[in-house]
Amino acid sequence: MRTYRELFRAPEFTPLFATSTVQTMALTVSGLALGTLVYGATGSPLLSALSMFGSSFAQVIGATVLMSAADRLPPRAASTALATAFAIGTAFLAMPGLPVWAVFVVLFGLGLVASLGGGVRYGLLNEILPQQGYLLGRSVLNMSVGVTQICGFALGGLLVNALSPQGTLLTAAVLYLAAALIAGLGLTRRPARASGRPSVAATWRNNVRLWSSAPRRYVYLALWVPNGLIVGCEALFVPYAPEHAGLLFALAAFGMLAGDVLAGRFIPARWRERLAAPLRLLLAAPYLIFAVDPALPLAAVAITLASVGYAASLLLQERLVALTPADVRGQALGLHSSGTMTMQGVGAALAGAIAQYTSPVSAMSMMAAASFLVTLCLAPGLRPDRSGDGEAIPVIR
Repeated sequence: MRTYRELFRAPEFTPLFATSTVQTMALTVSGLALGTLVYGATGSPLLSALSMFGSSFAQVIGATVLMSAADRLPPRAASTALATAFAIGTAFLAMPGLPVWAVFVVLFGLGLVASLGGGVRYGLLNEILPQQGYLLGRSVLNMSVGVTQICGFALGGLLVNALSPQGTLLTAAVLYLAAALIAGLGLTRRPARASGRPSVAATWRNNVRLWSSAPRRYVYLALWVPNGLIVGCEALFVPYAPEHAGLLFALAAFGMLAGDVLAGRFIPARWRERLAAPLRLLLAAPYLIFAVDPALPLAAVAITLASVGYAASLLLQERLVALTPADVRGQALGLHSSGTMTMQGVGAALAGAIAQYTSPVSAMSMMAAASFLVTLCLAPGLRPDRSGDGEAIPVIR
């Protein structure tokens, strides 16, 4: 499966794609509205960053106690319920006069719910598509995220100015309801991938199983840490350039889109391993220019170029699927998704705290340097010569 036409002919891919796209639009619009609302109320870069990415902290709890549900719940019912829960929570955030502490309580709850989303979505994708089509399918979902974020940040900026942050949040809630409707009507009813009831014990057993393999550990760390540190840079766009934050977010999404198109459709299989390491370094290197407080146009170019490096995650996810037994792939992909979101929250909090005592540009350059160094340290463990359970596997070419 190498063409987009073949991909969209696969049964259920189109409704899964549509559900993911509408949810991303809702998340993007609501995130910008929340960041603007909290920064306007508090003037704090830290709280603004946490309002946009802080719900990710809750995902580490979900990953440790709830993640077995990703393989043990029917995918259609789970997808519909998750989108509905987000609609309710986002509508609650739109209440006038809601205290800042209450905003973060709601975000924590939504983060717990979101911890299942990646496992459900990408586990279903792995069922819908043959294994050789997973990279293309995942890249198309990533591409939709890029395009949707570009449109979503532009729309969010317009809505915040035309309505209000609260009105923008209500719009996002309606979008989440639309996603729930698409999932409920468009996806086919199918059984859960694994037997048994979801439980904390089952989640822990499978997490220990996944983490017991050194090659998988390195893949997880490479997916989580460098990306999370760079998201910390993105979390400072509002305090760095309040009037142009939407544009900077859109440019970051455009760069990610370009990288996903390149990796998912045009890089030959034999070149993927050779380009994986340079792409991982590209994610951080351009942000180092913030150490000299560049002019906004140069900063915009650096942000766009760096975001192309997010394509390295596609190649790492392909390797993770190859290293993981089929019966726990939903949880493996969910653990990747939740860990990524958790580290994004950590990165946003760390960047916000540094910016609180220095400046946004100083914090962004420090986060980029840390991401670059972590990528270099992990590189030796990412040589593709061993399988997740200690057996030799062929290199992905």
